Amino acid sequence: MAKQPSSSSPAPVTPGEGEPTVVIGKGAPTPSRREREAANKRPLVPTDRKEASRAARAQAAEARERARIGMAAGEERYLPTRDRGPQKKFVRDYVDARFSVGEFLIPLMFVVILITLIPDPYIATYGIFVLWGFFILALLDVVILGFVLKRKLAAKFGEDRVEKGFRFYAAMRALQLRVLRLPKPQVKRRQYPS
Repeated sequence: MAKQPSSSSPAPVTPGEGEPTVVIGKGAPTPSRREREAANKRPLVPTDRKEASRAARAQAAEARERARIGMAAGEERYLPTRDRGPQKKFVRDYVDARFSVGEFLIPLMFVVILITLIPDPYIATYGIFVLWGFFILALLDVVILGFVLKRKLAAKFGEDRVEKGFRFYAAMRALQLRVLRLPKPQVKRRQYPS
C-alpha cells in the first residue's frame, strides 16, 4: 500500500502554474573544505589590473567625497586636527554668529583694484587709503574678538583649561567670507553659543 503525503508538508508545484517549486532540504551537497578554501582564495595581484585600479580609484573618490561632505557639515571625525574639539567648535560658532569687519575685506580689495584702474591718481590714492583704514579696523575687530573669546572660553571651560591658539584660529575665520568658511557655519547670525 502506497504511503499518502501528509497534509502538513507542501506539495511541489509545477512551473507552469506561476508559483516557484518548493524544495525540501538544502537542495545541494555540502561543499568540501577544499572547495570552500578555493572559493575564498583571491590572488595577491588581480588578473585584470585596469579594472582593479579603476575600482580602487572609484573607492578612493567616494571616500574623499564622504570626507569633504563630512568636513563641510562639521562632523568631528572628518575634521582636521586644528578644527577638532569642543573649544574650537565654540570659537567657530561664536565667530559665525557675529558680523566681523574682516568679512568684507576681500570684496573691498576687489573694489580697490578696480578703482586703481581709473587713470585719476587722486581716486586711486583715496582707494588705497580707504583699504588701509578698513584693514586697521579689521585688525582692531579681531583683537577685540580675541579678548571676548578668552573671557567666554574661561567662563565655559575653566580658566586653566583654555587651549592655546584660539585667537589665531578665530582671527583667520573672522577674516574669511562667511560663504567660504570650512567647516560651514552651523549657526545663524546672532545665534551665539551658550
